[in-house]
Amino acid sequence: MENNQLFIYNTLTRKKELFVPLHAPHVGMYVCGPTVYGDGHLGHARPAITFDIVFRYLTHLGYKVRYVRNITDVGHLEHDADEGEDKIAKKARLEQLEPMEVVQYYLLRYHKAMEALNVLPPSIEPHASGHIIEQIKLVEEILKNGYAYESKGSVYFDVAKYNKDHHYGVLSGRNLDDVLNTTRELDGQDEKHNPADFALWKCAQPEHIMRWPSPWSNGFPGWHCECTAMGRKYLGETFDIHGGGMDLVFPHHECEIAQAVASEGHQMVRYWMHNNMITINGQKMGKSLGNFITLDEFFTGSNKLLTQAYSPMTIRFFILQAHYRSTVDFSNEALQAAEKGLERLLEGVKNLDRITPAKATSGIEPKGLREKCYEAMNDDLNTPIVISHLFDATRMINTVIDKKATISAEDLEELKSVFHLFVFDILGLKAEAENNAAREEAYGKVVDMLLEQRMQAKANKDWATSDKIRDNLAALGFEVKDTKDGFTWKLNK
Repeated sequence: MENNQLFIYNTLTRKKELFVPLHAPHVGMYVCGPTVYGDGHLGHARPAITFDIVFRYLTHLGYKVRYVRNITDVGHLEHDADEGEDKIAKKARLEQLEPMEVVQYYLLRYHKAMEALNVLPPSIEPHASGHIIEQIKLVEEILKNGYAYESKGSVYFDVAKYNKDHHYGVLSGRNLDDVLNTTRELDGQDEKHNPADFALWKCAQPEHIMRWPSPWSNGFPGWHCECTAMGRKYLGETFDIHGGGMDLVFPHHECEIAQAVASEGHQMVRYWMHNNMITINGQKMGKSLGNFITLDEFFTGSNKLLTQAYSPMTIRFFILQAHYRSTVDFSNEALQAAEKGLERLLEGVKNLDRITPAKATSGIEPKGLREKCYEAMNDDLNTPIVISHLFDATRMINTVIDKKATISAEDLEELKSVFHLFVFDILGLKAEAENNAAREEAYGKVVDMLLEQRMQAKANKDWATSDKIRDNLAALGFEVKDTKDGFTWKLNK
């Protein structure tokens, strides 16, 4: 495992800890995926890319990672609490569709966006609606252990009772009094003993389309149940990493911990990892706030907040330029800077192939790059530091290209190996195809320019130049036809 000691920041203990898997070389990792009722936006790209880096790096270190990322397709109510309509059912009602049509439509689009961002698919992608049986079983266990109660066909988690025996608030650092003071009295919640209690099972109202039979009522599971039930099913009663956005620490992940302890007597997760938010003018970007820019809008430039289109790799690089635990404020300037930075890095990779090695290295100091990059990755996956080391090396490469320094064959091979490992395998960046349209247009203009010179040569009866241009283009695969108005050409690929 390269003797690499990876330290990751554990939200639960609020410190960086040495990562030691429970069952090495196996690692179990669960990450909260999207609620699929709308297009993925920049805020969704961040956890996907953050945990893609964790997945890639652990795999590179030699671990066999089972990466579970769920799809929430039922139970996530509008107000993230226990009131309002199911977000997916509401969208279905507005669009007169079956809820699963909404899910399927947005899930396909989410996958397409993830592929564009070069985010590797998880090992398992379970749906909440496909695990109702497991969620009912979880609720039954919590009831049996005395930490939940039934009320009017719904089942609620008894937070006060749980807090007497265990501490509710270990992850978020809140104490129950704070929680009670911040939970406002909500209409229709008189069926709860306590406003802080959360739903494990909800009795469906007559208009609620998504419903399943249970021992308590025809209804649907509470939003927090799915991750506890599916995490346990696929990763066991205790597993290594649970990840998600910082906005999920409370209530979602706090409730998950309570459910796990209430059902099996101990915590399920050893390392809790959270990425910070993407902000726009200092405010969290999110669907509920309506201030989001979808990934498609970034790729096409079709949002009024954007001055241009940004490629998927520019978005990925932009996110990796900040540490996953710091906020990233969106601005066109920052994205344009990311675009230039990425171009410079990929140019550096290309330039490595243009260098002719010398007998010895002089004028630059390329040694130690690999160790520095590993050191940054092992320090809580510090991608911005990795990128800065790669930029330093890019400057060295350019110095050699400018003939102001030389590099030995051995050092050159090492640089190539490090760049390929960190730029492509670990950071997951890739040279993009979408610049092809602009490139093709530029190539086309160059060919037109040459053929115009050929017409000029013909007009001057300079047949040698005219034939030479035509023959050279033909050798490159360009078929040139003279017409009465001038010429046409095509590239025979």
